[in-house]
Amino acid sequence: MQAANSPREQETDISVDMQPRQFLRSGAGGRVRASFESMLGASIGKLVERIKAGSKPASSGSLLDYAAALLSLRGRASGPALASAFFDRYEASSIAARHVFLAQLHEQNPRNPAAIDAAVAAWTKDRDDKAAALLNEASESPCARLIRVLNLAPGGTRRLIAMRNDLLSAPHFSEGLRDLDREFQDAFTAWFNAGFLELRHIDWNSPAAVLERIIRYEAVHSIAGWDDLRRRVEPADRRCYGFFHPQMADDPLIFVEVALTHTLPASIAQIIAPDRADVDPRAASCAIFYSISNCQEGLRGIPFGNFLIKQVVGLLKAELPQLQQFATLSPVPGFAKWLAKEQGDAAVPQGDALRKLAGHYITTARDRRGQVQDPVGRFHLGNGARLEAIHADADLSEKGLHQAHGVMVNYLYDLNAIEANHVRLFELGEVVVSPGVQELLKPAKAASRRKKALEPAN
Repeated sequence: MQAANSPREQETDISVDMQPRQFLRSGAGGRVRASFESMLGASIGKLVERIKAGSKPASSGSLLDYAAALLSLRGRASGPALASAFFDRYEASSIAARHVFLAQLHEQNPRNPAAIDAAVAAWTKDRDDKAAALLNEASESPCARLIRVLNLAPGGTRRLIAMRNDLLSAPHFSEGLRDLDREFQDAFTAWFNAGFLELRHIDWNSPAAVLERIIRYEAVHSIAGWDDLRRRVEPADRRCYGFFHPQMADDPLIFVEVALTHTLPASIAQIIAPDRADVDPRAASCAIFYSISNCQEGLRGIPFGNFLIKQVVGLLKAELPQLQQFATLSPVPGFAKWLAKEQGDAAVPQGDALRKLAGHYITTARDRRGQVQDPVGRFHLGNGARLEAIHADADLSEKGLHQAHGVMVNYLYDLNAIEANHVRLFELGEVVVSPGVQELLKPAKAASRRKKALEPAN
């Protein structure tokens, strides 16, 4: 069963309106007519072999022809075979040909104005369910429909993710690619919502294929082979959880690594050092999310990371009710670049001065859309966490020094304040911080005045 298919798709044909025949009679469809008529005149088996043609690469033009022919089909029976054959041809093509095809796909398959006008007229006249359905079908983007058709292929979901990965790698992001990317995002947001996903505990006994992918996909603190992985997933005070999709059973979409600790950690060495002391999970008071890795580049921007954290918090609370704090130890990947722009060639400060600058970056720097500039901060603060603590010399790896001069931070998930923190960020533009961070960020003059006020009079 195709878990990603919507109920609407299950009830309708592959092609839903009168556009295909109009398209084939038009001048724009002339180039495709031969492909379509060959479909009608050949057995499906022969047609599939003809499209596959071994592993011979296709041009962007022939890929457009086959895409238009797929959109022209009205029956469902041949959909999976033809969609699979299209993918075989697409995947045998060069990345340059794929980029050209993807850039032209949305432009070459516009909505049908005549069909929309007819549907609007029918709705204006009848205003019933049939007219509403006709209007919905007529206004749907052909590219959105094509994505649904291609998902019928064996492994279609995985192959579509790879196709979007190709799109995101295009050297020039044209308007046509932006339009097509919106279609992918709309489809993937529906298919990869939390209701379709399975949360799994990944441990040392998980399938080797899954463990291998954890090593490969780890994006925050690289895993140096199987022994390092074992130290992260086997001990009782270390956990790993991932979201999986039914169509990708052994390939995680996203995973989070968790450390059970007595206190909030101030450096990554406290968590991943080979010689660390184990903690009895029943005596731990903190659950620390120290690495969250998105595994599929083609799913960039699809919002399931926040669901992962909330579900893991629920699991841990049920298993270990004594846990009091749920927090992260997070990198600050944009800090060094921001600081270089702010102070030019000046020497990088150390200690509290560096911590203060990092705090200002997280709480005040904004991107062009007015959102928190740091991507990790944007994720956690957007989920309703608060900035709890800032640590210097917390990640002395080459990567940690390069991206943040060794700075790491704790974001705290206070379950009673998540919604309020979210509202304060998105409605008031205010990043919620702990009293300790608030004190760190106070202007120096104000701090000096308070110090003098506390000094005894002579």
